[in-house]
Amino acid sequence: MMDGILWLVMPAAFALDLLIGDPPAWPHPIRWMGKSIEIYEPVVRRWLKHEMLAGAVFAVSLIAAWWGMTAAMLHAVRWFHPVAGFVLEVVLIFFCLSVRSLYDAGMEIYHLLLEGRVNAARTALAMIVGRDVHHYDGEQIARATVETVAENFVDGVLSPLFYAAIGGAPLAVAYKMVNTLDSMVGYKNDRYLRFGRVAARIDDVANYIPARLSVPVIAMATGLLAPGRGKQALMTAVAEGSSHSSPNAGYSEAAFAGALSVKLNGPNFYGGVLVEKPFIGKGYGRVDTHDIQMGCQLMVLSAIISAAIAWLVSMGYGLL
Repeated sequence: MMDGILWLVMPAAFALDLLIGDPPAWPHPIRWMGKSIEIYEPVVRRWLKHEMLAGAVFAVSLIAAWWGMTAAMLHAVRWFHPVAGFVLEVVLIFFCLSVRSLYDAGMEIYHLLLEGRVNAARTALAMIVGRDVHHYDGEQIARATVETVAENFVDGVLSPLFYAAIGGAPLAVAYKMVNTLDSMVGYKNDRYLRFGRVAARIDDVANYIPARLSVPVIAMATGLLAPGRGKQALMTAVAEGSSHSSPNAGYSEAAFAGALSVKLNGPNFYGGVLVEKPFIGKGYGRVDTHDIQMGCQLMVLSAIISAAIAWLVSMGYGLL
């Protein structure tokens, strides 16, 4: 990985994401992953009648297939020309990152709320969360936005960087397949309660280490943005990070809660069903509109720190 210009892969991919984000008109591997899930699910269900076994075969085979296809494609392109291989790996890792798109989504809602356009902000929020938001007021919209930015910092930034650092584009793409599977079949409803269970557990395992690594990264970024609050972010995550229905999502949310001195999470409706979730940052105040801006800035700075660490790790692996 250190030969020639290959050591530039990680910073180039990260810089590209910061620069252009996720242009909607571009073809995107995540959309192809979603299409492969839609096509393959009924096939596996026909082959295997045992739902949990079918779901396990479905998830594992798709993850392995995307890892294998990416590795084979990279090998072939590098054989053709090293520079072409470099460009392809940069683009593939870039597609796995969501820093710019997450920032833009959060800041769009921030500006809509500042302008008093609550209905438009509610519509924009519905595009990035899975909960029912039709009854949300401005404060609830702001809270949900900060929660989403905090949680997706792991899924959309730190985890892809982590896997790209230790396994290059193939492992980063495999991780995005894991994440896409969880978002599409990991629901606890009648259709996916058994079929999607293995996909959901794989996602839990894949995010276990990155979720916990997010805490010192967010605390470090908080110390730079708001001197004196870094320790508060760290201690809130340590005390309340496990207070979440997800084994992973609570850590980054708790760190953001401490960084911003706000209360996050709590009960929410999903598909008309009330899901009881504990509050995180119980001793802090309510979220206001300006906390969205601070949360987005904190996410970007945390992403930059994560990218620098991932780059150093990737160089270390290249030297082995």
